[in-house]
Amino acid sequence: MVGNIGMILLIKTDSRLQTPMYFFLQHLAFVDICYTSAITPKMLQNFIGEDKSISFVGCVIQLLVYATFATTDCYLLATMALDRYVAICNPLHYPIVMSRTVCIQLVAGSYVMGSINASVHTGFTFSLSFCKSNIINHFLCDVPSILSLSCSSININIMLLLVFVGFNLMSTVLVIIFSYIYILGAILKMSSTTGRKKAFSTCASHLTAVTIFYGTLSYIYLQPHSNNSKENMKVASTFYGIVIPMLNPLIYSLRNKEVKEALKVMGKKF
Repeated sequence: MVGNIGMILLIKTDSRLQTPMYFFLQHLAFVDICYTSAITPKMLQNFIGEDKSISFVGCVIQLLVYATFATTDCYLLATMALDRYVAICNPLHYPIVMSRTVCIQLVAGSYVMGSINASVHTGFTFSLSFCKSNIINHFLCDVPSILSLSCSSININIMLLLVFVGFNLMSTVLVIIFSYIYILGAILKMSSTTGRKKAFSTCASHLTAVTIFYGTLSYIYLQPHSNNSKENMKVASTFYGIVIPMLNPLIYSLRNKEVKEALKVMGKKF
């Protein structure tokens, strides 16, 4: 939380960070704050306190907020990959292609996709009848855990999960993969060693964040079913929902020269 708020304030106050890349990073930090805030307070209360219950309305709100911003995170990471592609492969056209208007439209589109995905899943999930146990085998209100409590047919819900999650993951992953294929090709064609190092350094932070984020998602959704799968999913969800948002500010500050310089300037002021 502190790291992400600090990143937002740093980008807002430092004139050198007023570029499309940091505009997207600022929104990524905001999204991380939002979906972490949706699950962390209740999870800590469950660990510390005796009352581990959550109201029906509270569960609906938690799922809606968590799903909205987790999906938005996927699209923002894809948008940042697209931004790096334009910056490295078409540097002369970069200011025109990634104009302020285009950046705002890309960010707004990410939030819209997150809202649509979350609204559909939340609406269809809580329109079911629940007559089984009222104990959710998870530390948060996630769709699979809630569906397991329903006594209604969940075929439509499963289909919606496959379609929406599949589309969101595949579309964003493909954008990232193809962006970096073209970026790699452009870097290998550079004659200057300094230019190559600079290009690699601008992508290193984003690639690290993408690898951790999608690696965790792959572990959650692609692991084979086993007796320990639910417990493993809880651990992975904890990492995905709490640890990754905490790591992102460190990744983008420790591996980014401009951010480190901005931090030094801010440190001298205080």
